Amino acid sequence: MLQWVLIFLVVAIIAGVLGFGGIAGSAAWIAKTLFIIFIVLFLVSLVMNMARGKKG
Repeated sequence: MLQWVLIFLVVAIIAGVLGFGGIAGSAAWIAKTLFIIFIVLFLVSLVMNMARGKKG
């Protein structure tokens, strides 16, 4: 999922440099949303792993 964030970030940067504001804004929004989802899933995985380690 982090790979998709980087892809959309690169698309947003390239579109912004070339002057495509709408595409750059959309790609940046998608990248930010995917990054937030990635962080949330990472934290949930981390907490679940720590909880499981205490029981064993």
